[in-house]
Amino acid sequence: MSSDGPVLVVDDDAVSRHVLSETLTAAGMSVTVLSTGAEALVWLAQHVPSVVLLDLIMPEPDGYAILRHLRAQPRLAEIPVLVLTGLESDDEIQRVFSSGADDYVHKPFRPAELVARVRSQLRMREYVERISRRERDSQMVLELTQALASTLDIRGILFTVVQRVAEVARVDRCSIVLVGDPTRTGYVVATSDDETLKDLPIALDAYPEIRRVLETGQALVIRDAHDHPLFDVLRQEERGIAFRSLGLVPISHDRRPMGVIFLRARDHVAFPEHEMALVHTVANATAIALRNARILQSLRDATQESTEARREAERRAELFRRYADVFESATDGMIVMDISGRVLFANPRASEITGWSEAEILARSFPALLGDEAPGAELLEGFTRGQFPRAIDLAVSTKTGSKAVLNVSFGSVLHEEEAVLFTFRDVTQERQTEIELRQTKEFLERVIESSVDGIVSADLKGKVLLFNRAACRIFGYSRAAVVGKLSVERLYPAGVARQVMSLIRDPNANGPGRLEGHRVDMVSATGDLIPVTLSASLIMEDGQPVGSVGIFTDIREKLRMEESLAQAQDALRSREKQSIVAELAGAAAHELNQPLTSVIGYAELLKRNLDPSTPSYNAANVIMSEAERMAEIVRKVGKITKYETKSYVGGAKILDLEKASADSDPESVRR
Repeated sequence: MSSDGPVLVVDDDAVSRHVLSETLTAAGMSVTVLSTGAEALVWLAQHVPSVVLLDLIMPEPDGYAILRHLRAQPRLAEIPVLVLTGLESDDEIQRVFSSGADDYVHKPFRPAELVARVRSQLRMREYVERISRRERDSQMVLELTQALASTLDIRGILFTVVQRVAEVARVDRCSIVLVGDPTRTGYVVATSDDETLKDLPIALDAYPEIRRVLETGQALVIRDAHDHPLFDVLRQEERGIAFRSLGLVPISHDRRPMGVIFLRARDHVAFPEHEMALVHTVANATAIALRNARILQSLRDATQESTEARREAERRAELFRRYADVFESATDGMIVMDISGRVLFANPRASEITGWSEAEILARSFPALLGDEAPGAELLEGFTRGQFPRAIDLAVSTKTGSKAVLNVSFGSVLHEEEAVLFTFRDVTQERQTEIELRQTKEFLERVIESSVDGIVSADLKGKVLLFNRAACRIFGYSRAAVVGKLSVERLYPAGVARQVMSLIRDPNANGPGRLEGHRVDMVSATGDLIPVTLSASLIMEDGQPVGSVGIFTDIREKLRMEESLAQAQDALRSREKQSIVAELAGAAAHELNQPLTSVIGYAELLKRNLDPSTPSYNAANVIMSEAERMAEIVRKVGKITKYETKSYVGGAKILDLEKASADSDPESVRR
């Protein structure tokens, strides 16, 4: 997986595609734009993007189908995906993340926010890739340096060295070229693309790049040999240059050139700094291994020539003959010293780790060998009291002045000599990796603790192993009362936990081992039911389930809001009905006002034309009295209602019954 691919945009809306492409291109990103899910599936079969910007609402296959495809493919599963959505509901956002998206951007989007979110995903992916690559490269270097230190057959391991370096540096050929004295002829002792090639002599006059590295003692990177001035003479002589990019790292010991590690690639290669640093490490280990082989031969020659040296060697061989094979082949550094700290013996691995030659180690005291920062004097005092620490880390200084972390153990041996065995290994890289892993773990723990949703994890027996802060708030338990003590079944009503586990394992649900957006009631510490939505999955290890994890979203507040909204809607409908009744009453009152006025007027006219002693006069008086009483009622109704009026004869205003009835009739409103 690589983060060098383009940003893939999949959106069926032409305007949106254009805006996205322009925004990302202006931000300096390489962009590939596709208009359908089908095109995206075909493109993904041949390419690996750095980030995917995905519209969810498209013709089939839609954005969710593309998401499922990405997460189902090991080659594409780790690619960051940002979805584009115009929906804002909690359920939709939850579905987006549960489907495998890493982030989302609302439509319409702000260009600055979009670019920031894309770059954030790129940085996160680059960080994860860098850690992964560093772990792989460190493991490779550790294997090679251990192999170089532990083998007596230096030639047998060199092919493995160049082959692995070629893989890490991604070049066509890696070779080890050693030089003689004088340095006019080189010998290719190993090359990555031909295991049978050994001790091939080459004239260094034809390799100006090797001569440059041997003269300066510095690494050399040539990204394009076709126009590099170093090869002007070769081009004038019309000699072909088969490789375009070259990288050379010196193999030196005590600042004396022994040869080079020679990297060559037919195409353009950048030779990143971290890769060249790894090659430097391998070159140093190779130099130490080569020099150890030469030192061994020199010691054998010196033993034959010097009687005194032979007697000393025989004495040491007699003293340590039972341990000699172990010392020489051990992958750990081993030093034997007396109780005062005078070094008596050191194996080759001790020289490799400390950077000191065997003679230099023998000439130094134990405290001086560790450096000023290590508690060498305190350890010597402890040896006199029979205290021999084991498996402790010490920060020491190597010959070059660099700092290293050694995991050391001490033990008493050969009591008649009062000797102390000091074994150690370089764990600098391992401790750095542990720090980075611990930081990553702490970051993930902070993310879990910061979640607004309750997160609970349990083993297959149901024992709770993880209970975050939100879970404490939702369920009302303290973390101390739950983790390692409470069964996860206590959080469910009776029998519900087994039903949920059955749904998780059901292959016909969201997929085997997963459950998403399941509505269920949980049980709090006080026995109250808590409505939640649950997303859960099995935790797999080597293809086997070892536990489960559930994410609980408390929906009590959501349900209360929905209930309050329903009540408000009911009250609104009731008030609307009352308003309609009031308007109808007001309309009736106003419309009755005119005929009542006419009745009163006619009754008054009759009274004037009738004899007060006649029955007709009394009848007219009754009509007038009742009409006035009705008019009073109409006036009171009119005061407490609202209604529409229209012009009438003589500038009078009366109720517009047609308009009032149309406004209060839902069918009229719809029409």
